[in-house]
Amino acid sequence: MDPELRSAIGRIARVPQLLIACDYDGTLAPIVEDPSTAVPLPESVAAVRALASLPQTTVAVVSGRALRDLAALSRLPSEVHLVGSHGSEFDIGFVERLSPELVAVRTRVRDALREIAAEHPGIRLERKPASVAVHTRGVDPQIAAAAIEAVRNGPATWDGVTVTQGKEVFELSVVATHKGTAVDQLRTQLSASAVLFIGDDVTDENAFGNLHGPDLGIKIGPGDTQADYRVADPLEAARALGLLLETRRHWLFGERAVPIERHSMLANGRTVALLTPEAKVSWLCHPKADSAAIFADLVGGSPAGHFSIAPERGGIPLGQRYRSGTMTVETRWSGLTVTDWLDKPARETTPDGPAVVTGDSTLIRVLTGRGRVRLEFAPRPEFGQVAVQMQPLGDGLLVLGSNEPVALYSPGVEWQVSNDGGYQTAKAVVDLSAAGGQILLELRFGTHSLEHHRVPIHDRQAAAEQPWKDWVASLKLPSTSRDLVARSALTLRGLYHEATGSILAAATTSLPEELGGVRNWDYRYCWLRDAALTARALVDLGSLEEAEGFLRWVDGCIERTGGHPERLHPLYTIDGYELGAEAVIDTLPGYAGSRPVRVGNLANHQLQLDVFGPIADLIAAVADARGSVRDDEWRVLDNMVEAVRRRWHEPDHGIWEARLPPRHHIFSKVMCWMTVDRALHVMRQHGGEDRPQWVELRDRIGANVLEHGWHEEVEAYSVAYGDEDMDASSLWIGLSGLLPGDDPRFLSTVLRIEADLRSGPVVYRYHWDDGLPGREGGFHICTAWLIEAYLRTGRRTDAEELFAQMVLTAGPTGLLPEQYDPLAERGLGNHPQAYSHLGLIRCALLLDNMLKQ
Repeated sequence: MDPELRSAIGRIARVPQLLIACDYDGTLAPIVEDPSTAVPLPESVAAVRALASLPQTTVAVVSGRALRDLAALSRLPSEVHLVGSHGSEFDIGFVERLSPELVAVRTRVRDALREIAAEHPGIRLERKPASVAVHTRGVDPQIAAAAIEAVRNGPATWDGVTVTQGKEVFELSVVATHKGTAVDQLRTQLSASAVLFIGDDVTDENAFGNLHGPDLGIKIGPGDTQADYRVADPLEAARALGLLLETRRHWLFGERAVPIERHSMLANGRTVALLTPEAKVSWLCHPKADSAAIFADLVGGSPAGHFSIAPERGGIPLGQRYRSGTMTVETRWSGLTVTDWLDKPARETTPDGPAVVTGDSTLIRVLTGRGRVRLEFAPRPEFGQVAVQMQPLGDGLLVLGSNEPVALYSPGVEWQVSNDGGYQTAKAVVDLSAAGGQILLELRFGTHSLEHHRVPIHDRQAAAEQPWKDWVASLKLPSTSRDLVARSALTLRGLYHEATGSILAAATTSLPEELGGVRNWDYRYCWLRDAALTARALVDLGSLEEAEGFLRWVDGCIERTGGHPERLHPLYTIDGYELGAEAVIDTLPGYAGSRPVRVGNLANHQLQLDVFGPIADLIAAVADARGSVRDDEWRVLDNMVEAVRRRWHEPDHGIWEARLPPRHHIFSKVMCWMTVDRALHVMRQHGGEDRPQWVELRDRIGANVLEHGWHEEVEAYSVAYGDEDMDASSLWIGLSGLLPGDDPRFLSTVLRIEADLRSGPVVYRYHWDDGLPGREGGFHICTAWLIEAYLRTGRRTDAEELFAQMVLTAGPTGLLPEQYDPLAERGLGNHPQAYSHLGLIRCALLLDNMLKQ
């Protein structure tokens, strides 16, 4: 097949709503002498049937034949739209709706043509509901020409008669339409994003002429045409439909989806990237983690951008691992090791002395070993919405056409740049043995420099790794799951944005809570709650830097409220500003076909009164660890209590951000209580004074939730006042310290949540109707809460058992997404998730403390 046609089919296969329209005779069915025997090719029927069964895909056959004849001959399923008489007939009952005037004209035309046919032997007439076709196929050329001349000079000149001429056919209709208007009508009815039309006849030119924008026209056979591309015969057209089917099916349902938990994360304090077990960079946003992706293979397949390395001979890697105490990942095959890390901007010294920064983040990939290796570099900025060009130059490639310079430094690599579905992809095969056993690839952002770096690569790797090693060495790690806790701590540190102090909830957007479902959210932002809990886990391990940076960030967010901390949003961008509107990228198929792919998060506009509690708890932990409170932390603490004082009595949207009307959520009320309780602790321990008004506020909130949150019928604290549904977050009635571990009400709540929400190694958030279709997996953070509840209620063995099960759900490099499906035994949700890792750390520390007692 023509490579340009193949690329064009690849492009149109990836539109959100696709209309495929085909002619019948000469397209799906070969031209034959007897039109009544024209049956479609089996290959065409198979492709059309399969395409029609795909979601977001419509197939129509637009023919000059009468609709009844078309239906009888084609025998296509009802999913295929049939349009007859060059677009005049959209349904069988069409003829009954012709006006008496049109019926009269049609009758007059039929009578005239019958007389002409009688005078010209061999001429065949085909009566249709709104027209009559004069067929000359197989007729002596002189007789045919005379007959057509008689038609042209006779009924074809009458008012109200529309003429359509095709191959050896001349049609007179009383309805002014053609295949182009028929396709336009289908496009409008179906809200099609693009149309692919295939035809062979002169009458199909009306359809080709109406195509525009992303549409694609394919002409079959010779002759002048307005179509973009051409194939030789109906069999070639069937092959084109087969390619369309294969490409669109992959686009809709995802290419082979690597299990979420098997991805490893790279980080450098500025942005993050995800790596598959086969060393494919499948996710990288730049310049920050909440920016647009340049590699979005994770949610869009290969066309959305990737950077792949593999032995030429193929084969599954022997394994993948992090280098101990670092965020450097090694992927190993026999004879090949790929070492990946994200470096910070290169710092060089000028002749004048001061250090200067060249470029921005750099993705470094070092190939060592022997043998031949395949490389494929496919940058797709802005989630694949911006087509770029690549220019081989000197020791690498320049990426041209995006709003920021990008360069791939790759000395010794000879790239071949090809067009792939409208995008450029660079490919190469390198011989490691001939290159001395090592190849260096540096993807440099913010620069077009392809100059050699003066510092040897092994020294640069050591410089990049040492800060991570030093940081891990400074932690007070438990003996329980020590290595996994260290990896969880490094993951949380990797989600920390050093320049601002914000902390990501997760590294990705739109990884599904249900495969193929719509529960796909963007978590690449800083939630006040998630970030505070993350920083608290790191404080418990002995690191205060992240908490101090985050609290400064919160102070800035509060300042921008103009003295109204109760107006804080639940989440912000990495830079601490309000998010834009939630949007959908409908050109991306989603992970394993899970659509839509979202950017932004509507929860930004929800009221979540629980967010103040974790921040106050974090300040208390930092103050106790440091022995003092900084001015900005005092300001934050005062503002948290003031926010609670003003709004604690209101209903809110709750921790899970259900898109439902506000309720009086138990968790939110408990967190309001905890805000004031922890503020009192800080004041008493580090302020030297008490505040009676705070004591009164705390006790009033506590009494309110203990009284109104208890549900007599279910004998537990439920999701919200008056609701009988259970929610894992209600465990915080005891985890917060509001109720002691031996209080019968807490014990009863634990038992009820265990019975209703635990399933093997996981605990679900809830089973109540949140207004969204589908289901989700168990939440690792909820599992961690139940483990802690077991410990607080004296069920140590149960806690140890559930913790061991939770640990087994981690991926091979120790990372955890948001959720786990105990039936399919695979991870779900965005990855890696801060909640999951902070929950693991907290449980390991609690279990460790129990062992020491």
